[in-house]
Amino acid sequence: MNVRNVSKATLLAGVLTVAVVAVSPVAAGPSVKERLDNIERKLDTRGLVDMLNRIDQLQHDLQQLRGDLELQAHTLEDIKRQQREQYMDIDRRLQQLETGQAAMPPAAAGDAPGTGVPPATMPPAAPPPAATAPPAATAPPVATVDPALAQAEYDTALAVLREGRYSDAALAFKQFLNNNPGSNLADNAEYWLGETYYVTRDFDQALATFNALVANYPQSPKVPDARLKLGYIHYETRDWKKARAELDEVVSSYPASTAARLAGDRLARMKKEGH
Repeated sequence: MNVRNVSKATLLAGVLTVAVVAVSPVAAGPSVKERLDNIERKLDTRGLVDMLNRIDQLQHDLQQLRGDLELQAHTLEDIKRQQREQYMDIDRRLQQLETGQAAMPPAAAGDAPGTGVPPATMPPAAPPPAATAPPAATAPPVATVDPALAQAEYDTALAVLREGRYSDAALAFKQFLNNNPGSNLADNAEYWLGETYYVTRDFDQALATFNALVANYPQSPKVPDARLKLGYIHYETRDWKKARAELDEVVSSYPASTAARLAGDRLARMKKEGH
């Protein structure tokens, strides 16, 4: 009887042990798995967020680099244009000097007495040289000074823009346009004024300024760049139709320009994005 009781107790203990062993993993398994899944999801989410943040930062840096390259390219073009204008100004002044010197001998010959002409007949011959003097005097000295003053004012505004002081640069370029409406630098000033608005994302003002440049200076070398920026602005404001129209126009109208290449890049990006 004692043997049976011991056997039953032993058998019962063995069954309970097996049951506990069998049940415990089943109960513990799902909890561990869920914890692991939660940890993996958190790790995956953090990794994706970090990756997206890095991509956004890289895109921002790339856009900034492109803007800097554009600014440097435009600055180089301005330097070349200024050099050409300086050479032309020097040549124009030399021609004025040569013209003035060539006009002097006839006046001197008119004052000199002719062979056998009495001195009393000299006064009537004097007026023609006097009449030719005013044209030389009417060559306005201000015209030779204003371009230099305008150039200095323009250079100052451009220097402020290069420093990244966009609000101050906008005021400087607007002041330049008010002071020098007929300057041959007016189209450049109009473009950089629009650029200050574009960089600060004042798209309404930028659109108005670039459109004014295209309308008022259709032959300006700044027109392709202005139209490119119009396409960029429409892209930023999600007006895909207008963006595509402007960028297509840049590509077709100015195929050999840097603006056309950049417009093509943006069109390819729009196509890839499904716009």
